[in-house]
Amino acid sequence: MTAVFAVLSAMSLVVLDAGMLNVALPVLSERLAVAPSQAILAVTAYQAGLVMALLPAGALGERFGLRRIFVLGVSLFALASLACAAAPGLGWLVAARLIQGLGGAAVMALGVALLRQALPPDRLGAAIGWNALTVALASATAPALGAAILAAASWRGLFLANLPIVALSLLAARGLPAGRGAVRRIDPVAMLLNATGFGFFILAMARAPTHPIQAALAAAAGLVGFVLLVRRETGKVAPLIPLDLLRQPTFRLSVTASICCFMGQALGLLSLPFLLHQQGFDPMATGLRLMVWPLAVALTAPVAGRLADRLSTDGLCAAGGTTLSLGLAGAALAPPGLTLICLGLSGVGFGLFQSPNNRNLFLSAPADRSGAAGGLQATARVTGQTLGSLAATVLFGLGSEAPSLALGLGAAMALTAGCVSLARGAPSQRSTTAS
Repeated sequence: MTAVFAVLSAMSLVVLDAGMLNVALPVLSERLAVAPSQAILAVTAYQAGLVMALLPAGALGERFGLRRIFVLGVSLFALASLACAAAPGLGWLVAARLIQGLGGAAVMALGVALLRQALPPDRLGAAIGWNALTVALASATAPALGAAILAAASWRGLFLANLPIVALSLLAARGLPAGRGAVRRIDPVAMLLNATGFGFFILAMARAPTHPIQAALAAAAGLVGFVLLVRRETGKVAPLIPLDLLRQPTFRLSVTASICCFMGQALGLLSLPFLLHQQGFDPMATGLRLMVWPLAVALTAPVAGRLADRLSTDGLCAAGGTTLSLGLAGAALAPPGLTLICLGLSGVGFGLFQSPNNRNLFLSAPADRSGAAGGLQATARVTGQTLGSLAATVLFGLGSEAPSLALGLGAAMALTAGCVSLARGAPSQRSTTAS
């Protein structure tokens, strides 16, 4: 249980920090005397550091040991939090947030991989469910906790609040399996190309709404980085981008389903506040209603994790994707009085999908490639959320019907995730995996 606590406390740390800062952006803009668009750079920098380091963190964990890199990531996150709290200006804060993202990437990439090492296979699904519960509760409580800290202290207190959780996680990390690193070569050039590709990708996302030409150039540069990376990594036994794992049909389909589901989630969560506003709800009422989604995830995910240890993950994921799709479509089409029920359905569907899919993804990879599997799983999540945000940005330029259109697209992506999950159980896929 000590190992589970170490992972879950660190995961809550990463999620809470991101959610609390979002609430503080107006205060941050005022205190640092910068425009709101500049204050958002503190969020973008964290996202960039996170996505740039997910795959390298998995590779470093396999080379030097999962626990060692996990502890290093938590420690780096703590030091960066201190730097954020001491930031004299926006430039310092943005740089420190980038480093925070690098530390958070180790937690996100290696957390479930460590759970796989610490627990037997028949308990992994339950542990993943508890992990999903932790993320859901942290997401739901982060805005309120951030507001409470801002009411009692300055924005710097948001980063100092990380330190007690860091201390608990590092103490519990002694219970994590030590594990030995594998004999594999770390390729700095591949890591640089990975950082270039994802860094320009995040930059393109940030500039797309206001500077489309710059966004297009950044996206092109990111694409070049990815192409060069794939060419460099092709043929390697343990590549940075786990092409060896993606050749396995079950693993590949789990990653694809994850991207589709998280894209649907992002479209839903970005669209629902606007839909509720159109329905006449004030900000307080909107916030309370939106809490139904993460709370439903929190209730469903542990149950889904336990079921995944006993039942077919393909069927559970298909049921989850279908339920999420029904919830999002219902929110777009149903009268305002039923919106709350649709939010609950969406949360139940997402929780029912996530835990079984993650279990399937990790168990379809060899144990010595758990770090790479964790890095790619986290990358799939961020990629899906980013694509959902991009799609929402495009759709919201179409007028008042944009929230309903975005919810409809989200429903389609959730249903696609369910269908892809069912494809894992096709006879051809089973035979390929077995061979």
